[in-house]
Amino acid sequence: MSVLSARTAPALGGVAMVLAAMACFATLDTTTKVATATVPLLMALWFRYCFQAVVTAGVMLPQRGWGMWRTRRPGLQLLRGLLLLGSSGMAFVGLMHMPVAEFTAIVSLSPLAITLVAATVLGERVSLVRWLLVVGGFAGAMVIIRPGHEQFSPYLLLPLAVLACNTCFQLLTRSMVKTEDPLTMHLYTGWVGTLISSLALPWVWQVLSPLEWGYLVLMGLTAAVGHFLLILAYGRTPVATLGPYIYTQIGFAVLGGWWVFAHTPDAWALVGMCVIAACGAAGAWLTLREHRFRLAAPVYPAEH
Repeated sequence: MSVLSARTAPALGGVAMVLAAMACFATLDTTTKVATATVPLLMALWFRYCFQAVVTAGVMLPQRGWGMWRTRRPGLQLLRGLLLLGSSGMAFVGLMHMPVAEFTAIVSLSPLAITLVAATVLGERVSLVRWLLVVGGFAGAMVIIRPGHEQFSPYLLLPLAVLACNTCFQLLTRSMVKTEDPLTMHLYTGWVGTLISSLALPWVWQVLSPLEWGYLVLMGLTAAVGHFLLILAYGRTPVATLGPYIYTQIGFAVLGGWWVFAHTPDAWALVGMCVIAACGAAGAWLTLREHRFRLAAPVYPAEH
């Protein structure tokens, strides 16, 4: 094997894993929309987290033992789990009232929203180009939502609430990975969501048909596999390299909505989705270029 192929093989493997993860997440959203039409929302939410928690513990326990529970920041682990649970709950409600593709596109603004928070709250330096990409991405979301349009519904604002919650989740994750094991974080996320959602279970439990249980199993399976694939991908390939491929989830969501619900986004929605994907991918490409520049010229200090 040549030196070039030896270097590119892990990167290509990471890209393939991210593409598979995005297909899993699009399948999760599509199945969620199908399942919550007949399954109580809180019951579906509980099963999604319970499945992830049990599978993660089952995979990790033989390899790590009880030491996998060791964490330096139990309070932040709880907060991170609460943020993702809140994000998932609002996402489930949003998917009940919105097409999968449009919902996915708006939620995909998360990296651009992180840039916005980093500049306005954390005081990080952000270039003019990145500001333009942030503005362009949110303009694309407004084209999809179209406030004032006759088909506008307050439910169309739910993806923005999910986006806000998920942005806080991502920022907290970015801080915690400096001291915490990503697999341990994944474990806590599943169990926090499971235990808290279990509190509502006695009031929402109902007998389900085999088909409905099948939907719930598919939801749990795609969520667990998708997150594991992301963890494996980030272990093989730099995050900056994988960034642009995250937006393929929008395309998978369009396919899922068309295949299962026979829904095709209208022209304006497609424009908004393309704008979001283009701005997000461009931002990820800038991050990749900056990452490569730092690797190529390590002797130059970072500018402040």
